[in-house]
Amino acid sequence: MSDTSELQEGQVAPDFTLPDETGKTVSLKDLQGKLVVLFFYPKDDTPGCTVEACSFRDNTEHLIWSGALIYGISPDNVDSHKKFSTKFSLSFPLLADEGAEVATAYGVWKERNMYGKKFMGVVRTTFLIDGQGNIAKIWHKVKPEGHAEEVLHFIERL
Repeated sequence: MSDTSELQEGQVAPDFTLPDETGKTVSLKDLQGKLVVLFFYPKDDTPGCTVEACSFRDNTEHLIWSGALIYGISPDNVDSHKKFSTKFSLSFPLLADEGAEVATAYGVWKERNMYGKKFMGVVRTTFLIDGQGNIAKIWHKVKPEGHAEEVLHFIERL
């Protein structure tokens, strides 16, 4: 799949079906009618990803009260997600995108550069999908600290 055009706010969100940390499958089409927060992150149990996931965990109740469902997505496998979720008592599903097909469809699987080494990976990005399945908001190149609160404040203003 080519990455010639980035997804835009207002477009229909690409559908997907992925397993969560318990092995249960989650499909975007099954979440129609709900506000969905999809946060793409690079890797389980790494410093920035842990900060971001724990921030969403700490704000889950407020996000749900505001009508949103939260899903974390990374290329890690189900077992890795299960360990990460258990270790940090995460209160939302983590979806295993092992082939990075969903990350590619959402335009967040890109060449990255760390310590002079180039590799393909997830660029931390969050999508808010409305009840009709359209992208309501995109947060690009997210900074983990305070991001969940930023998402919550945006949803509260809807």
